[in-house]
Amino acid sequence: MSGKGNCYDNAIVETFFKTLKSELVWRTIFLTRQDAENAIGRYIDSFYNPVRRHSSLDFISPAAYQRQAT
Repeated sequence: MSGKGNCYDNAIVETFFKTLKSELVWRTIFLTRQDAENAIGRYIDSFYNPVRRHSSLDFISPAAYQRQAT
């Protein structure tokens, strides 16, 4: 984290939540909170990290980026 008042501190997290909402939450009707938690967990573990390409990582997935770094 940088100093107080830096507007770029949360940019990555805010972008993730916008993506999560537009790709999953706003398109789905959840009957229970548990259904929502399970769906979001599956989205992150099964799609967002291993499959979805990210422009900030030269259009590769976070899992592939991590494998390259090791």
